[in-house]
Amino acid sequence: MQRLTPLLLVGVWLTWLTPVVAQTPDYIIQSNAAPMRALSQPPGQTPRLAPAAPLSPVPQPAAAGSVSPAMPVGKGKIRIGVILPSESSALGEAAAVVRSGVEAAAQVDQNAELYSVDATGDNVVDRYRAAVADGVSVVIGPLSRESIARLAPSVTVPTIALNSVDRQAAANPKLYSLSLIVEGEARQLARLMRDDGRANPLLVVGGDALSQRLGKAFADEWRAAAGKPVRQMVFDANDMTPLLEAAGQSDGVALALDVAQAARLKSALTPDVPVYGTSQLNVGGAQPELAGVRFIDMPWFLMPAHPAVQRYPRPSAPLTRQTERLYALGIDAYRLAVLLAGSRPRAAVRLDGVTGDLRLGRDRAFERQLPAGVMGGSALQ
Repeated sequence: MQRLTPLLLVGVWLTWLTPVVAQTPDYIIQSNAAPMRALSQPPGQTPRLAPAAPLSPVPQPAAAGSVSPAMPVGKGKIRIGVILPSESSALGEAAAVVRSGVEAAAQVDQNAELYSVDATGDNVVDRYRAAVADGVSVVIGPLSRESIARLAPSVTVPTIALNSVDRQAAANPKLYSLSLIVEGEARQLARLMRDDGRANPLLVVGGDALSQRLGKAFADEWRAAAGKPVRQMVFDANDMTPLLEAAGQSDGVALALDVAQAARLKSALTPDVPVYGTSQLNVGGAQPELAGVRFIDMPWFLMPAHPAVQRYPRPSAPLTRQTERLYALGIDAYRLAVLLAGSRPRAAVRLDGVTGDLRLGRDRAFERQLPAGVMGGSALQ
């Protein structure tokens, strides 16, 4: 997709799903006051969709321990296994949202049949082998790093893991990674500031683990791109005077902060200071304190009228921005699975995706290029 001309936009915060996951970072969602409660069905089932045109009904995922096709069998169609932890107490809701995105794409494109499998770390290898034996030629999943590491040595067909692959996992040429990790956004943000002509930016980092990860990735990329370290400061809500002075001596400010911290700092800065952030600031709703922040986010939110985005239905149940990212991830996972099923070994794989422009990079991980926008005070246009 073409990079978006700055628009009036409102803000997203990538977080973690449960406190346990928060202590050992494993996914892109962080626990919040009401995680995923907008789902229209209980955990482990698929939220209803609002199709742009009449589509066949979305079937419910198979019960725990079972394997079933999620679409009618069609002669000559690709069979895609969707292996997700639908019954997991920690990841079941995330799995349901990802699955609904996969099914939405399958209903629209209708070029493959889905084979739905519930699996966790304990049984993922056996369930995977059973699915392949039953004719699955490409797989979407697993979701957690633990399951990915367990499955890696047993992967025999193109498999799209929906998380980053641990470096300790066994290398496998048929295992791919499609994830929404924050490091990728931080690196792109550094390049965006560099392309915008910023030569002396200030990086402001919060004290939480996610902000620290953002800050480190930004700093590493800036050093690589500019050949020198970026000036960094820690956000201190009790005394912002040093930050404001440093910002006045810089030609741009990069925010590795949560939404509340970012809003407080942006409100204290003079209007002429260019401010940059990632999608973690785009939480939806009116955010006048962040008006003018230049940020990156997926086309699903920034480019809703783009043909590649408009083609797919939105969820009918209102989801948080954090949760809806998983729905969009499911759409792109399905589309990539179709491409991988038909691609030759070592063939270049690229996709004009709803989560960004995707291309296969090093270590068989899909790299994502995001459009940029500008946050506004009260409207999404």
